[in-house]
Amino acid sequence: MESGARVLVDALVEYGAELIFGVPGESYITVLDALLDAPSLRYVVCRQEGGAAAMAEAYGKMTGRPGIAFVTRGPGATNASIGVHVARQDETPMLLFVGQVSSALRGREAFQEVDFAAMFEPLAKWAVEVDAPERLGEIVARAFEIASSGRPGPVVVALPEDVLSAPAAGPAPHYEPRRASAAAARLRACRDLLARAQRPLVIAGGGRWSERAALDLQAFARRSALPVVTDFRCQDFFDNEHPCFAGPLGFGMRGHEPAARALRQADTILALGTRLGEVATGGYRFLSPPRTEQRLVHVYPDPAELGRVYEADLALDADPPAFAAGLAALEPFDAPPWAESTALARAAYEAWSAPSAVTPAPPASGADLAEIVAFLRARLPEDAIVTNGAGNFAVWVHRFYRHRRYGTQLAARNGAMGYGFPAAIAAKLVHPERTVVSIVGDGDFLMSGQELATAVLERTAIVVVVVNNGMYGTIRLHQERRFPLRTSGTGLRNPDFVAYARAFGAHAELVASSQAFPAAFERAARCGLPALLEVPVDAEVILPGTTIEDVRRESGAALGAPA
Repeated sequence: MESGARVLVDALVEYGAELIFGVPGESYITVLDALLDAPSLRYVVCRQEGGAAAMAEAYGKMTGRPGIAFVTRGPGATNASIGVHVARQDETPMLLFVGQVSSALRGREAFQEVDFAAMFEPLAKWAVEVDAPERLGEIVARAFEIASSGRPGPVVVALPEDVLSAPAAGPAPHYEPRRASAAAARLRACRDLLARAQRPLVIAGGGRWSERAALDLQAFARRSALPVVTDFRCQDFFDNEHPCFAGPLGFGMRGHEPAARALRQADTILALGTRLGEVATGGYRFLSPPRTEQRLVHVYPDPAELGRVYEADLALDADPPAFAAGLAALEPFDAPPWAESTALARAAYEAWSAPSAVTPAPPASGADLAEIVAFLRARLPEDAIVTNGAGNFAVWVHRFYRHRRYGTQLAARNGAMGYGFPAAIAAKLVHPERTVVSIVGDGDFLMSGQELATAVLERTAIVVVVVNNGMYGTIRLHQERRFPLRTSGTGLRNPDFVAYARAFGAHAELVASSQAFPAAFERAARCGLPALLEVPVDAEVILPGTTIEDVRRESGAALGAPA
């Protein structure tokens, strides 16, 4: 009879796992030993558990299969919790395996002991501790099924040392993710509701999407002239160059005017795959729960979510791929009354996303981030993967970059800083043939910058653009809006990012202007190594075309008043 660790590794192989991201720990050293006999599994050694969890989450987002991370007990698990939170709010299938103290020591607050089932219960879809070796295969199979079924999400499995060392029965049982399909009659009811609309709108978002689903929705929208917006950081779910694309939703009207305006003006909404959360609905102001002013068709892959916040006119428990395929098979609308408003919404998005429409806000120093993103938009192939973390720099990325294919955007929808860089490493490991660019902020990058060691070790030739404004820009923006002229705790003293990256063995350059960026990018893209481009930007320019002084003026602050 094999050990529990061997049964676990055999199950991972059986279930098609490819990459395991982790930081080694003595609590699961038997798993590390078993991995030596499983050549199809690649263990990616990370430098901090938060980076490992972010890579696992990014893997799940890209492939639709559970991303896998292994961490040790106590500090290892607490470090990894950020990735669990991302996977939960971003609806990503993910498994976090946590080493645990031996069963005989439980309950005594042994070294690094934590009740992981209790700790992760609010964050994960399921958190469980394996209580006996003979149950290991059963629990692993259930973990895969839960992570992949309904609303996808993270599952945490705690592995006591004695369970991994003891003899255990194998192999693990077969698992099959549960899928919800769209019945033809319900599709007809959806079409009938849209037919009654004057200003319909489709919102695409959530989990369980695929490239086929995106193409099917695009085909249906084109034939029926239906306007489509995407949920926050789901911008690659719909071709941004499509004539029906009206923009991405985000934080409020000011940040994402075209999509937010289309949402406010709609009389019928087809919400496909999205929960309709706080960000997409402008803090639940544009769509007021429980009953919206607009007619609402809510399509979601988990019946427990339907009706939880919004009472829909038509609620459908269906996977986005199945539902989008059904839409594509429906007959189009003949001369729909909304065709003109769709064209106007598209024109508004094109104007809003054109860098030339934004007047650079003086004083001008450093690089113009709008010009840099515009260069990347023109330069990168349509299958390039662009990742970002969190910070006000991301506003430029989401506004001026246009995603043309599904699976080209990796960004934490829960707003986690430090996500974009490790996500880029995972993206390059999954798709080594594709261009991967990570755009990060200075504060954002240093929350996971140690993963440069992982990027160099794995020879992932990604390009990281560090936007350096010397502050936590998003918090400074909120600070100036609420407490103008009274800044606190948002200034940063940064290292020399170029020297930092070179110390790891990466290629690195300082790019002092947007004019110098194209040549520097080409050198970085050709170097065959992880590459970092540090781009200083004007700290006074807090949003596209908006300075800190503008924000203070809007807040009614008396300029020049003592801080």
